[in-house]
Amino acid sequence: MASLTLLLSFALAALLFGFSNAQVMFGFYNFVCPNAEAIVNEEMKHIMAVAPSLAGPLLRMHYHDCFVKGCDASILVNPSAKKATEKVAPPNLSIRGFEVIDRIKEKLEAACPGIVSCADIIALVARDAVALTHGPCYQVETGRRDGTRSVAQDVIGNLVPPTSNITALKAVFLQKGLTLKDLVVLSGAHTIGTSHCSSFSSRLYNATGKGDTDPTLDKNYVPRLKSKCKPNDQKTLVEMDPGSFKTFDVGYFKQVSKRRSLFLSDEALLHDSETRSYVERQAMASPDEFFRDFAASMVKMGRLEVLTNEKGEIRKRCGFVN
Repeated sequence: MASLTLLLSFALAALLFGFSNAQVMFGFYNFVCPNAEAIVNEEMKHIMAVAPSLAGPLLRMHYHDCFVKGCDASILVNPSAKKATEKVAPPNLSIRGFEVIDRIKEKLEAACPGIVSCADIIALVARDAVALTHGPCYQVETGRRDGTRSVAQDVIGNLVPPTSNITALKAVFLQKGLTLKDLVVLSGAHTIGTSHCSSFSSRLYNATGKGDTDPTLDKNYVPRLKSKCKPNDQKTLVEMDPGSFKTFDVGYFKQVSKRRSLFLSDEALLHDSETRSYVERQAMASPDEFFRDFAASMVKMGRLEVLTNEKGEIRKRCGFVN
C-alpha cells in the first residue's frame, strides 16, 4: 500500500510538472483538479440566481484583465497605502463582482489547494456569465498563472475608452494581435449590462464642446436618454441594450445599426466597412453566427500575453500576491 501511495504521489507530481510547462489548453485541470470547472459553474448558478446584474460586470472584468497586461488577474489586486493597483485605475472603477471571484477561489482552495489560478477563475466566470444569460456555451482554455505586478499606470493606453473612434479601436486591437472581426464581435458583449451616464453624457450635452448633442445619435432616442441622464450625473445606470440587457443576444447590433448605441466606441463600428457590414448583418440575423464568432474571439482574447510555465504564481488569495 505504501509503495502504491508513493507511486501515485510521483504520478501527480509528474502531471503537475508537465502541465506547468504547458501553454493554456482545454481541460488543463482534468487530472489535477477534475471538479474545478464544475465548482465554478455551480457557484455561478447560485450567484446569477440572486444577482443577475453582475453578468455584465463579470464579463467586462475578463476584458479589462486581458487587455491591460495579459489575462493574469492583475485587476484583482487590492490597493495598499503605498501602491495604486489596476483595481483603482479610473477605467476599472465601474467593475463589480470582485467578491464573486474571492468566493469561488475559497471553494477551489478547499477542493484543490494551490492548483487553480485566479486568472483562470476570471475566464471561467466570464464564460458562465455568458451562458447563464442565454448566450453561447463554449470551452475555455485554462492553465494561466497569476501575475505579480499590478500598477494603475499600466491601464493607460491598453484599455480603449468609450469615447474612442474607429482609428483608436483598430490600433489597440491590432496591437494585441486581434482582428477587426474580433473588435466588432467582442463589442457585442455590450448586449448585457449597464453603463453610468458619465461614460456617454458628453454625447448628450457637449458633443463638440459647444453644449450640443452628437448628431450621429438617433434624434428620437436622445430625449429618452436625457430623461434618464442629467448633466454631470455620476450615479445613474442605463441599459446598454434596452429591453434585453439581461439576455445575451444580438440586440446590441440592432441598437448600433439604429444609431442608438450609448458609446462613441460603439457608434465607431459604423465608420469602417468591415465592422459596419458585420453589425448590419447581425442586426437582421438569428444569433447563431454571432454566438460562434463570440466563442472563437473569447478564446483568442483569453490567450493574450498569458503567464504559463514557471512565470507568475498561483495566488492563495486573489486580492493579494503571495
